[in-house]
Amino acid sequence: MSYATVQDVEARTGKTYSPSEQTVIEAQLADAGILIDSFNEDASAESKLTVSCRMVIRTLNNDSSVPIGAMQGSMSGLGYSQSWTMGTGASGELYLSKQDKQLLGGGNSIGSYSPVQGLCGGDSPW
Repeated sequence: MSYATVQDVEARTGKTYSPSEQTVIEAQLADAGILIDSFNEDASAESKLTVSCRMVIRTLNNDSSVPIGAMQGSMSGLGYSQSWTMGTGASGELYLSKQDKQLLGGGNSIGSYSPVQGLCGGDSPW
């Protein structure tokens, strides 16, 4: 499910995209919706729209000479050398930034869960 449209992305970037670019943006918005729902399905509609657009705009601003997923790169000249540091949430891929997660209602609570809680009876010293 997409939470934003191509027009929402165009309004935020100030650009008009070609039909082929619009097709790619629509697919990315659908993928962004899946990532958002997997993080927090109950987030507000406004947050989902904003985060969807932010995720897609990050991929649109990608430099195509950098591999998808690269965080750092290096190139040399005549002797040709090239190196990349790979990681998550970087060049060319859809990801939720820390601020995106906060907009979706995550990251602001502390808690814990014990998988053995409830296994002990009321009279147990444990």
